Amino acid sequence: MNQSIELPASATTTAPTDLQLFGHPRGLATLFLTEMWERATYYGMRAILMLFMTAVVANGGLGIDDKTAGAIYGLYISATYLLSLWGGWVADRLIGQQRAVMAGGALIMLGNALLVISDTRFFFVGLTIIVFGTGLLKPNISAIVAQLYPEGGARRDAGFSIFYMGINTGAFFGQMLVPIIAAAAGWKLGFAVPAAGMLLGLIQFYYGRKYLGAAGAEISGKPGKWWPVYGLAGLVALVIALAFQGAIHFEPVSIAQSANWVMIGLATVYFLYMLFFAGLDAIERGKVIVMIALFVACAMFWAGYEQAGASFTLFAERYTDRDILGWEIPGGAVQSANSIFIILFAPAFAALWVWLGKRNLDPSAPAKFALGLILMGLGFAVMVAASKYVLAGHTVLPTWLVLTYLLHTFGELCLSPVGLSSMTKLAPARFVGQVMGVWFLATAIGNNLAGQFSGEIDPNNLATMPQLYTRLFWWGGIAGLVMLAITPWIKRLIRDSK
Repeated sequence: MNQSIELPASATTTAPTDLQLFGHPRGLATLFLTEMWERATYYGMRAILMLFMTAVVANGGLGIDDKTAGAIYGLYISATYLLSLWGGWVADRLIGQQRAVMAGGALIMLGNALLVISDTRFFFVGLTIIVFGTGLLKPNISAIVAQLYPEGGARRDAGFSIFYMGINTGAFFGQMLVPIIAAAAGWKLGFAVPAAGMLLGLIQFYYGRKYLGAAGAEISGKPGKWWPVYGLAGLVALVIALAFQGAIHFEPVSIAQSANWVMIGLATVYFLYMLFFAGLDAIERGKVIVMIALFVACAMFWAGYEQAGASFTLFAERYTDRDILGWEIPGGAVQSANSIFIILFAPAFAALWVWLGKRNLDPSAPAKFALGLILMGLGFAVMVAASKYVLAGHTVLPTWLVLTYLLHTFGELCLSPVGLSSMTKLAPARFVGQVMGVWFLATAIGNNLAGQFSGEIDPNNLATMPQLYTRLFWWGGIAGLVMLAITPWIKRLIRDSK
């Protein structure tokens, strides 16, 4: 969920070296706080998104059925990853990363402000604008972090660890505060808070970017043309105008299903090209086969994991006894358990891998992927048991969801940190940038599938709930066991990738 995207830094870009804060560049604090506010905005809005869409109109919601809401959720989350590729290109070729962060933050703020209107048409426009804003901000702020440490090494790794804590700190406060405010004061104020949070992040970045020096200030690649941006903006504006006029109508479920096949088709074509037409030698083709296995595992993991903002949020709201000492915790706030667990256990997992590595016991990347998938599946085993209590007519304690989040967090800490690193190691040098985009594509496929899976639970037929969670248990468990079984073969294929 709370991923940091590290992009290669320009070899010629340097940051101020005379401004230090606790042994790190002063600019890291600027980026830490900007990312904290952006993630608070992103995850805060995400915490109430499904609840708002499915709430009845009389209560200020959109009155959308669960299946359609799930499809919209999946499309929205997956699009933020797909647009990261576009955002990286815009920064590299047109405006530089610092300006991309500013533009992205402004779009995110505007998009959230449009959600305050609580009108269906403006709601979709707002989501669209947020997607483009996130695509601009998210990859480029991570790239600037890398450029603060031109020497690389352990100091850069430590800087990214601090930055990662900013991500999860923001996610926790957003997931906790926004649902509480929305429950107490209504959806409008609930969406206004993320917009205000992003405004604070923008102000902080604007006045703090002087500490970034030249890091991300200029384009890093060959100057590009603006016409692709103008063309895309014009196309989006045309579609929005036609939708406002009622000339076109969208079916989110059909769009989500079509998007799956389009993304899977793109990945298939790319890997076939790599295997048969890219001029790779036998060892490189073997590594491409490994990349395919990791790609599939990644997509399968996020398809289960992203139930956090989809079916798990609805489960918390509808079927969980959230009363604690007379105060009812909002359903959307329960998912903040994930951020708490990340903050608590990320250092422990990092230390564990180092400890095992010193003893030559550190699991290989495919073994960690297998463990992540199995832990994800075990989390759904917990939800199968909880949903059977619901099917019997009971409400359940939030400890069921909290235990599921704990297992899923452990799975994330096994799989997510090594994923992008492994792909870049496996990719032939001339294809590293493309492989990074393919990795984001795997995440996008998984997120889109997550929304569709969530929509399979019919609130009028609660038997569909344990059925879905049972399927996702086997989905993660079998995939993990298969990955574990092929790990020795994969290790032979990647023996030269370190």
